[in-house]
Amino acid sequence: MMVKNEAGRLGRCLESVAGLAPELVVVDTGSTDDTGRVAAAFGARVIPFDFGFVDFSAARNAALAAARGRWILVLDADERVTEASLPLIRALIEKDENAGYYLERDNGTAVDHVVRLFPNRADYRYRGRVHETIDHAILAGGGKLVPTPIRLEHDFAGDREARRRKNFWYIEILKEELAANPLDDSRLDFLAAEYHQLAMFDEATAVMEEIARRRPSDARAHLFAGTYHLLYKPDFKQARRDFERALELQPGYAEAESFLRLLDSKESGAGGSQSSILLPSES
Repeated sequence: MMVKNEAGRLGRCLESVAGLAPELVVVDTGSTDDTGRVAAAFGARVIPFDFGFVDFSAARNAALAAARGRWILVLDADERVTEASLPLIRALIEKDENAGYYLERDNGTAVDHVVRLFPNRADYRYRGRVHETIDHAILAGGGKLVPTPIRLEHDFAGDREARRRKNFWYIEILKEELAANPLDDSRLDFLAAEYHQLAMFDEATAVMEEIARRRPSDARAHLFAGTYHLLYKPDFKQARRDFERALELQPGYAEAESFLRLLDSKESGAGGSQSSILLPSES
């Protein structure tokens, strides 16, 4: 785990995995509350980490370097493993395959999937100062990524203004990462997502266009660019080109075919007016 000032939630998280593993490793990036005391009460080894330079991967990798078990389960303080998931985790560990396992994370209004269970190997390390991921390292190490029904309950932050501040903070760090390594286009995906969450659709569209330019053979990249040209910054002609390119790269691509049918319907029904396409949340 990587934590900071999580005394109010950490106990619930650690209680959810009580007895699952003989070792708990908590990297503390500068708590000023009772986080360390709460972690220690559960028998965790608390490792201080200097977070003066923001790098979430470095903090997570410090925890991985300290771990002695054969398998790693990564959690955040605002997450809890459901009781029904504990035997599923044990069963996967017993199989001892070279795989990273996707867990289902219930955010209250939506579910996403995150790789949180994987073998403890020196070459399996996180990358990215924010939106850190370990997926690429597992694939590069000959492992596979496997979905599971293991469930996390996530107390997603409801403070909208706090979320916006975090979005802007992440945008600046992502820009710094891109400036330091312009060839790392994986950072662009997260940058587009941050702009989208802020409803900055012009900026998000520009990033999606850049992704499609950098990945000319990626059907999914062209599909997403087309979606933005269709729904967020309407340009029907460009959207059609995007979807047709996605279909060319991936014949039978159901989503691209569906969007093209939507385009046909909107253009024929509205005389080609671009103003007729609005998302429900924007209307």
